[in-house]
Amino acid sequence: MAQRIRGWVQSMVRRVRSDSGMTTSEYAVGTIAACAFAAVLYKVVTSQPVMSALQSLLKEALDAKF
Repeated sequence: MAQRIRGWVQSMVRRVRSDSGMTTSEYAVGTIAACAFAAVLYKVVTSQPVMSALQSLLKEALDAKF
């Protein structure tokens, strides 16, 4: 039992000490990709068809009879 616990602890230490994170260039590419996705999403949401659909949806929700 002690051998199993020792092996588990050693594997956890190896995981913590390993260098398996993103590098600076990967962070930069990920940030650029996230910004590009946000820009596309903003353009889609602020387009006229989507805006009119959202306005009609909100109008129907606010005019609902109880």
